Amino acid sequence: MIALDSIRERTQARLRHALAQPTIHRYGRVLQASGEVLRLGGLEAPVGARCLIEQQDGEASAEIIGFDRDSLLAMAEQGPRGILRGARARVEAGPLAVMTGPALLGRILDARGQPLDGTAPPLLETPWPMRGQTINPMQRARIETPFDTGVATLNALTTLGRGMRIGLFAGSGVGKTTLLGMIARHARADAVVLAMIGERGREIREFIEDHLGEALARSVVIASPADDTALARAHGAFRAAAIAESLRAQGQHVLLLVDSLTRLAMALREVGLAAGEPPATRGYPPSVFGALSAYAERAGTGGPGQGSITAIHTVLVEGDDHVGDPVADTARAILDGHIVLSRAMAEAAIYPPIDVAASLSRPMPGLVSPEHLRLAARFRGLWARKAEKQDIIDLGVYAPGRDALLDEALQRAPAMEALLRQEAEMPVGLDEALARLRAVFGEAP
Repeated sequence: MIALDSIRERTQARLRHALAQPTIHRYGRVLQASGEVLRLGGLEAPVGARCLIEQQDGEASAEIIGFDRDSLLAMAEQGPRGILRGARARVEAGPLAVMTGPALLGRILDARGQPLDGTAPPLLETPWPMRGQTINPMQRARIETPFDTGVATLNALTTLGRGMRIGLFAGSGVGKTTLLGMIARHARADAVVLAMIGERGREIREFIEDHLGEALARSVVIASPADDTALARAHGAFRAAAIAESLRAQGQHVLLLVDSLTRLAMALREVGLAAGEPPATRGYPPSVFGALSAYAERAGTGGPGQGSITAIHTVLVEGDDHVGDPVADTARAILDGHIVLSRAMAEAAIYPPIDVAASLSRPMPGLVSPEHLRLAARFRGLWARKAEKQDIIDLGVYAPGRDALLDEALQRAPAMEALLRQEAEMPVGLDEALARLRAVFGEAP
């Protein structure tokens, strides 16, 4: 018995000693660099694994994006500059992970998790998979609670639900940034996660200081500007989603703002083409559209005991073409609703310029009262008829009495425009928005 105890103690001591020794790594070599793609030899790793490539000033982080015969194809987050032919490379065990924790609130980080706000890195303890964790769709809670955006037009006419995935469709210079800032400041959410993907560098600081303002204290900003590599831009979007998921798992109701889904698709297109995928619609490989669907599914309601992620993904449309763009077309199919900004309304100084006739919230019928739904439908019908006949109205050839619906639309036009106009600094809650909608039609609560 004594001998067995002695053997057990010696065995345990040897195991502790072995575990205390440095991890043994298997190294390969960089064989070739072609554009952004590095060819690695002497290694085995699955697609999506993280590898580290030695440089003179440290190690460069890269991701395996494919393989070709005996070689692995990788892309470095910071690009291939500074990587020598023959440099040693090793693969890290386990999936890509993002460190999360309460210390993230109020911080501005880059796509790699490094601080951009001039302060020390946050102390984080909880890893979360960068590509997210799949939730059984039968365990997700239903969307049953209205989400208060603080924007009168949305609350009254396109009511969103907590846990929705929404697309914000807009051309350049229409007012998308201002509307995002309004929602970030005024929305009823426990935390805000903002992913700025592919933005111009100057716009990042301007948005945070001019539009986000005091809401930064409850926000996490992940910024990957236009001069980042394609892989870094994609990782920036994935990091933001991972942070939102970790907060949702803690029971919080999170607002995830991704600006923009289009630039994420462009980054994924660069990665896919570099890996050798064939181009399809407008040069996008087929895998891009599947990746966008998977990314959108990461938001939404959580499982039992969890919170929710209400996601607003901006979609840039070229020349205000909301139909011909493949990313916009895919976004409409995979999201729960869409908000369309109108250039004509912006030119008429109606801000925020939300086109109520073209915007849609699919869960709205289950979120509001029958009275609210009836008034919103009536408003949308009148606004659409007025927009349809605007040309003949401007020409002065329309005679009142020919179209009863248009006559009512013209009569109520000032009250309808008053509901749509809103100062960026003044929030309008759900109850007040409904009261304004009733006032348009002279109905009492």
